[in-house]
Order: sequence, then structure tokens, then C-alpha cells
Amino acid sequence: MKFENYLKLEFPSKSSNEALARSMVGVFASQLDPSMEELGDLKTAVSEAVTNAIVHAYPNTLGRISIRCRILEENRLEIVIRDWGVGMADVEQARQPLFTTGGEERSGMGFTIMESFMDSLTVKSRPGAGTTVVMKRRLPRRRVER
Repeated sequence: MKFENYLKLEFPSKSSNEALARSMVGVFASQLDPSMEELGDLKTAVSEAVTNAIVHAYPNTLGRISIRCRILEENRLEIVIRDWGVGMADVEQARQPLFTTGGEERSGMGFTIMESFMDSLTVKSRPGAGTTVVMKRRLPRRRVER
């Protein structure tokens, strides 16, 4: 698949790095000239994916999280968030609204929120080997008025 530009980022699974991930993806996506609403949607989806990795992939330890962003043909943005944590035995169950393994303080809406803000969402996971979340969204090109 051809791409126009890319970004790779890796960081420890500290909650303070969720804001870093949001910001970096937002800055990278800005070259596609998204609206403020589109930019907010992208940043929210990234926040949910990174927070899932921090809370669920590494519940009792510090691990690593990586983000890869690519600008694909036709103004599509691809965001891949990966961890090497505990993984999930049943991805379909984890994608169900309100399902959580994070306790009462978690809403269980992370995947639902990601899916609502992106054109596509793919989740791959293996117990003991981590999880990869792939999100894609096409951003319309803005017309320049003369």
C-alpha cells in the first residue's frame, strides 16, 4: 500500500503519555487539513486506544506502546496502536459496549467510541502477546477558494 508520509512513536505505558499520543497524532494529521471536529474525533479515538493499552494491557506493570500513523492514498489516515501486554482471548467480547475488565471505574465503551469516530477499526490480539488496533479515516480534501 502506498503512503505519502508516516510517523512512528514508542513510549512507556504511563498515563501521562496518553496526552502525548493525542497531541502527536493530532499534529501529524493536521497536514491533511482536518476540521476541528475531525481533529477532535481522531484525538479521542487515539486516547481511547492508548488508555486501553495502559489500563488493560499492563494492569500491574509498565510496558511499551507504539503508534504508527500513515497518510495513505485518497487522503486516508491510518493509525496503528500496538502493545505487547496481556492480550485478549475474546476480541469480539471485548468490543461489546459496556464490557470491561478494568473495574467499576471503567465504562467499557472504548472500542465503541473508536469505531464511531473512524471509518474502520480492526483489533487483533493474542493472550500473552499483546494487542494491535488499526483505525482508518478518510478526510475530505478542502477546496481552496480563489
